[in-house]
Amino acid sequence: MAHQTATPSGAPTPRPARPGRGHDTPGWTGGGVVFAGVLLFVDGVLAVLNGIGAIANGDVYQGVGDYTFRFDLTSWGWIHLILGVILLCTGVGILGGHAWARYVGIAMAALSIIANFMWLPYQPLWAVVVIAIDLFVIWALADDRTGPAA
Repeated sequence: MAHQTATPSGAPTPRPARPGRGHDTPGWTGGGVVFAGVLLFVDGVLAVLNGIGAIANGDVYQGVGDYTFRFDLTSWGWIHLILGVILLCTGVGILGGHAWARYVGIAMAALSIIANFMWLPYQPLWAVVVIAIDLFVIWALADDRTGPAA
């Protein structure tokens, strides 16, 4: 999109757009991809810490009665630890601009949503916060205006 200025004769003359201001820029969601990478990285670090806490000391989390998706805390700890390491690596890949990391990031954020839904009885507030963050990550990474390798 060119900006216009008036000439002495009154006719507008086109002026080239400033770099980064044209119609080919990804818009405000372009920064969302970087933010999604940072969120995945932080989500991974916190999932690793969550997993270590569940593995090391089962008394950290309160026991849950009869719940459909009930595992022992050691199993949940390993699930969060492994998921966290993969989320962390995916966040690094997104921040590095790798196209594969966007697709893996969408898949891993979806798995994180499922894992945190099943983790709701142990940490309800935190699980809801992580689910909301993962929904934003999926939206930001799936936005087709930012291109495959943002």
